[in-house]
Amino acid sequence: MAVHDPLQPPLLGHSLTMDGVTDGLATIEEGLGHHFTTRDLLIEALTHPSAVRRRGISRRGYERLEFLGDRVLGLIVADLLWRRFPNEAEGELTRRHTHLVRREALAEVAMDLNLGARLIVSAGEDAAGVRDNLSVLADACEAVIAALFLDGGLPAAQQFVEQRWAKRMSLSPEPPRDPKTSLQEWAQARGLPLPVYRTVAAEGPAHRRQFTITVMVEGLPPATATGSSKRMAETAAAATALAALDAAS
Repeated sequence: MAVHDPLQPPLLGHSLTMDGVTDGLATIEEGLGHHFTTRDLLIEALTHPSAVRRRGISRRGYERLEFLGDRVLGLIVADLLWRRFPNEAEGELTRRHTHLVRREALAEVAMDLNLGARLIVSAGEDAAGVRDNLSVLADACEAVIAALFLDGGLPAAQQFVEQRWAKRMSLSPEPPRDPKTSLQEWAQARGLPLPVYRTVAAEGPAHRRQFTITVMVEGLPPATATGSSKRMAETAAAATALAALDAAS
Protein backbone atom coordinates (compact mmCIF):
# COMPACT_ATOMS: atom_id res chain seq x y z
CA MET A 1 0.00 0.00 0.00
CA ALA A 2 1.39 3.40 -0.97
CA VAL A 3 2.33 5.70 1.90
CA HIS A 4 2.29 8.89 -0.18
CA ASP A 5 -0.24 10.63 -2.36
CA PRO A 6 1.54 13.13 -4.65
CA LEU A 7 -0.04 16.56 -4.51
CA GLN A 8 1.03 17.41 -8.03
CA PRO A 9 1.79 14.30 -10.05
CA PRO A 10 3.77 14.88 -13.25
CA LEU A 11 1.66 15.30 -16.36
CA LEU A 12 2.04 12.60 -18.98
CA GLY A 13 1.72 13.00 -22.72
CA HIS A 14 3.68 16.25 -23.05
CA SER A 15 5.99 16.45 -26.04
CA LEU A 16 9.07 17.41 -24.00
CA THR A 17 10.24 14.00 -22.95
CA MET A 18 7.26 11.74 -22.40
CA ASP A 19 7.85 9.53 -25.45
CA GLY A 20 8.91 6.13 -24.17
CA VAL A 21 8.96 7.14 -20.50
CA THR A 22 6.08 4.91 -19.43
CA ASP A 23 7.49 1.96 -21.36
CA GLY A 24 10.81 2.37 -19.57
CA LEU A 25 9.33 2.37 -16.08
CA ALA A 26 8.93 -1.41 -16.01
CA THR A 27 12.63 -1.81 -16.79
CA ILE A 28 13.57 0.58 -14.01
CA GLU A 29 11.23 -1.17 -11.58
CA GLU A 30 12.92 -4.46 -12.38
CA GLY A 31 16.32 -2.97 -11.56
CA LEU A 32 14.96 -1.47 -8.36
CA GLY A 33 13.34 -4.72 -7.30
CA HIS A 34 10.04 -2.97 -6.61
CA HIS A 35 6.76 -2.55 -8.50
CA PHE A 36 5.30 0.87 -7.72
CA THR A 37 1.75 1.19 -6.54
CA THR A 38 1.99 4.92 -7.31
CA ARG A 39 4.06 5.19 -10.47
CA ASP A 40 3.79 8.98 -10.40
CA LEU A 41 6.36 8.86 -7.60
CA LEU A 42 8.88 7.17 -9.86
CA ILE A 43 8.16 9.62 -12.67
CA GLU A 44 8.62 12.49 -10.23
CA ALA A 45 11.97 11.04 -9.15
CA LEU A 46 13.11 11.01 -12.78
CA THR A 47 11.96 14.54 -13.62
CA HIS A 48 14.89 16.94 -14.01
CA PRO A 49 14.38 20.58 -12.91
CA SER A 50 14.61 21.68 -16.55
CA ALA A 51 11.31 19.89 -17.28
CA VAL A 52 9.37 21.25 -14.32
CA ARG A 53 7.78 24.25 -15.99
CA ARG A 54 7.56 24.54 -19.74
CA ARG A 55 4.91 26.10 -21.97
CA GLY A 56 2.53 26.64 -19.08
CA ILE A 57 2.66 22.99 -17.97
CA SER A 58 4.03 22.29 -14.52
CA ARG A 59 5.08 19.05 -12.89
CA ARG A 60 7.11 18.20 -9.83
CA GLY A 61 10.86 17.88 -10.24
CA TYR A 62 13.01 15.55 -8.18
CA GLU A 63 14.42 18.12 -5.72
CA ARG A 64 11.98 17.42 -2.86
CA LEU A 65 12.43 13.67 -3.24
CA GLU A 66 16.19 14.16 -3.41
CA PHE A 67 16.06 15.91 -0.02
CA LEU A 68 14.21 12.98 1.53
CA GLY A 69 16.25 10.31 -0.24
CA ASP A 70 19.49 11.72 1.15
CA ARG A 71 18.18 11.21 4.70
CA VAL A 72 16.72 7.77 4.00
CA LEU A 73 19.98 6.56 2.45
CA GLY A 74 21.99 7.97 5.35
CA LEU A 75 19.84 6.15 7.90
CA ILE A 76 19.92 2.80 6.09
CA VAL A 77 23.68 2.91 5.48
CA ALA A 78 24.31 3.91 9.11
CA ASP A 79 22.23 0.96 10.31
CA LEU A 80 23.99 -1.47 7.96
CA LEU A 81 27.44 -0.27 9.03
CA TRP A 82 26.53 -0.41 12.73
CA ARG A 83 25.52 -4.05 12.33
CA ARG A 84 28.32 -5.13 9.99
CA PHE A 85 31.22 -3.61 11.91
CA PRO A 86 30.35 -4.10 15.62
CA ASN A 87 33.93 -3.50 16.81
CA GLU A 88 34.60 -0.22 15.01
CA ALA A 89 34.55 3.13 16.78
CA GLU A 90 32.32 6.04 15.82
CA GLY A 91 35.08 7.77 13.85
CA GLU A 92 35.76 4.69 11.73
CA LEU A 93 32.05 4.18 11.04
CA THR A 94 31.75 7.84 10.08
CA ARG A 95 34.53 7.51 7.50
CA ARG A 96 32.84 4.47 5.99
CA HIS A 97 29.49 6.24 5.97
CA THR A 98 30.87 9.35 4.27
CA HIS A 99 32.48 7.20 1.59
CA LEU A 100 29.31 5.23 0.90
CA VAL A 101 26.83 8.10 0.66
CA ARG A 102 29.07 10.44 -1.36
CA ARG A 103 27.79 11.64 -4.70
CA GLU A 104 30.26 9.51 -6.64
CA ALA A 105 28.80 6.34 -5.12
CA LEU A 106 25.27 7.48 -5.89
CA ALA A 107 26.22 8.32 -9.48
CA GLU A 108 27.74 4.85 -9.90
CA VAL A 109 24.50 3.22 -8.76
CA ALA A 110 22.52 5.47 -11.09
CA MET A 111 24.73 4.43 -14.01
CA ASP A 112 24.30 0.76 -13.11
CA LEU A 113 20.53 1.32 -13.35
CA ASN A 114 20.87 3.42 -16.53
CA LEU A 115 18.82 6.17 -14.90
CA GLY A 116 20.36 8.81 -17.14
CA ALA A 117 18.62 7.37 -20.19
CA ARG A 118 15.25 7.57 -18.41
CA LEU A 119 15.50 11.09 -17.02
CA ILE A 120 12.74 13.48 -18.07
CA VAL A 121 14.61 16.59 -19.24
CA SER A 122 14.10 19.57 -21.51
CA ALA A 123 15.34 19.32 -25.07
CA GLY A 124 18.05 21.90 -24.39
CA GLU A 125 19.47 20.06 -21.40
CA ASP A 126 19.25 16.77 -23.25
CA ALA A 127 21.38 18.22 -26.05
CA ALA A 128 23.82 19.63 -23.47
CA GLY A 129 24.48 16.13 -22.12
CA VAL A 130 22.78 16.47 -18.75
CA ARG A 131 22.04 12.73 -18.70
CA ASP A 132 25.75 12.06 -18.18
CA ASN A 133 26.24 14.69 -15.46
CA LEU A 134 27.42 12.88 -12.32
CA SER A 135 25.80 15.37 -9.97
CA VAL A 136 22.45 15.02 -11.74
CA LEU A 137 22.71 11.23 -11.67
CA ALA A 138 23.45 11.31 -7.94
CA ASP A 139 20.46 13.58 -7.32
CA ALA A 140 18.17 11.29 -9.31
CA CYS A 141 19.40 8.25 -7.41
CA GLU A 142 18.57 9.92 -4.09
CA ALA A 143 15.14 10.82 -5.44
CA VAL A 144 14.51 7.23 -6.50
CA ILE A 145 15.40 6.01 -3.00
CA ALA A 146 12.85 8.44 -1.58
CA ALA A 147 10.25 7.23 -4.08
CA LEU A 148 10.86 3.66 -2.94
CA PHE A 149 10.49 4.72 0.68
CA LEU A 150 7.25 6.61 0.07
CA ASP A 151 5.69 3.91 -2.09
CA GLY A 152 6.78 0.78 -0.24
CA GLY A 153 7.94 2.02 3.15
CA LEU A 154 11.34 1.52 4.71
CA PRO A 155 11.57 -2.20 3.71
CA ALA A 156 11.44 -1.32 -0.01
CA ALA A 157 14.16 1.33 0.30
CA GLN A 158 16.24 -0.88 2.58
CA GLN A 159 16.10 -3.83 0.21
CA PHE A 160 17.33 -1.67 -2.65
CA VAL A 161 20.14 -0.05 -0.66
CA GLU A 162 21.32 -3.37 0.77
CA GLN A 163 21.39 -4.88 -2.72
CA ARG A 164 23.24 -1.99 -4.34
CA TRP A 165 25.60 -1.03 -1.50
CA ALA A 166 26.53 -4.43 -0.02
CA LYS A 167 29.58 -4.94 -2.26
CA ARG A 168 30.72 -1.38 -1.69
CA MET A 169 30.74 -2.00 2.04
CA SER A 170 33.01 -5.01 1.59
CA LEU A 171 35.53 -3.44 -0.79
CA SER A 172 37.73 -1.96 1.93
CA PRO A 173 38.67 -4.01 5.02
CA GLU A 174 39.82 -0.78 6.66
CA PRO A 175 37.75 2.41 6.91
CA PRO A 176 38.52 4.39 3.73
CA ARG A 177 40.14 7.81 3.82
CA ASP A 178 39.09 10.33 1.24
CA PRO A 179 41.80 12.40 -0.50
CA LYS A 180 40.98 15.56 1.47
CA THR A 181 41.50 13.75 4.77
CA SER A 182 44.72 12.14 3.56
CA LEU A 183 46.13 15.47 2.34
CA GLN A 184 45.20 17.14 5.62
CA GLU A 185 46.90 14.38 7.62
CA TRP A 186 50.01 14.67 5.43
CA ALA A 187 50.23 18.38 6.22
CA GLN A 188 49.56 17.92 9.95
CA ALA A 189 52.23 15.20 10.23
CA ARG A 190 54.79 17.75 9.01
CA GLY A 191 53.60 20.61 11.17
CA LEU A 192 52.27 22.52 8.16
CA PRO A 193 49.12 24.67 7.99
CA LEU A 194 45.98 22.90 6.80
CA PRO A 195 45.31 22.80 3.03
CA VAL A 196 43.48 25.83 1.68
CA TYR A 197 40.83 25.35 -1.03
CA ARG A 198 39.93 28.26 -3.28
CA THR A 199 37.20 28.43 -5.90
CA VAL A 200 38.80 29.51 -9.17
CA ALA A 201 35.63 29.38 -11.28
CA ALA A 202 31.94 28.48 -11.03
CA GLU A 203 30.28 28.18 -14.42
CA GLY A 204 27.01 26.97 -15.88
CA PRO A 205 23.36 27.13 -14.72
CA ALA A 206 22.45 26.29 -11.13
CA HIS A 207 21.42 22.71 -11.92
CA ARG A 208 24.48 22.04 -14.08
CA ARG A 209 27.21 23.94 -12.26
CA GLN A 210 30.89 23.20 -12.81
CA PHE A 211 33.36 24.26 -10.11
CA THR A 212 37.10 24.65 -10.52
CA ILE A 213 38.99 24.43 -7.22
CA THR A 214 42.66 24.93 -6.41
CA VAL A 215 44.17 23.44 -3.25
CA MET A 216 47.32 24.96 -1.76
CA VAL A 217 49.58 23.35 0.80
CA GLU A 218 52.76 24.97 2.03
CA GLY A 219 55.76 23.53 0.22
CA LEU A 220 53.71 21.98 -2.60
CA PRO A 221 52.72 23.36 -6.00
CA PRO A 222 49.01 24.25 -6.26
CA ALA A 223 46.75 21.48 -7.59
CA THR A 224 43.58 22.28 -9.55
CA ALA A 225 40.59 20.17 -10.53
CA THR A 226 37.00 20.56 -11.73
CA GLY A 227 33.79 18.89 -10.53
CA SER A 228 30.01 19.26 -10.62
CA SER A 229 29.98 20.28 -6.96
CA LYS A 230 32.46 22.08 -4.73
CA ARG A 231 33.04 18.97 -2.68
CA MET A 232 33.72 16.84 -5.75
CA ALA A 233 36.11 19.46 -7.13
CA GLU A 234 37.92 19.77 -3.79
CA THR A 235 38.24 15.99 -3.54
CA ALA A 236 39.63 15.80 -7.07
CA ALA A 237 42.09 18.61 -6.37
CA ALA A 238 43.31 16.85 -3.22
CA ALA A 239 43.70 13.61 -5.19
CA THR A 240 45.77 15.48 -7.79
CA ALA A 241 48.02 16.87 -5.06
CA LEU A 242 48.50 13.41 -3.53
CA ALA A 243 49.27 11.92 -6.93
CA ALA A 244 51.98 14.56 -7.43
CA LEU A 245 53.42 13.63 -4.01
CA ASP A 246 53.50 9.95 -4.93
CA ALA A 247 55.19 10.72 -8.25
CA ALA A 248 57.84 12.81 -6.51
CA SER A 249 58.63 10.22 -3.83
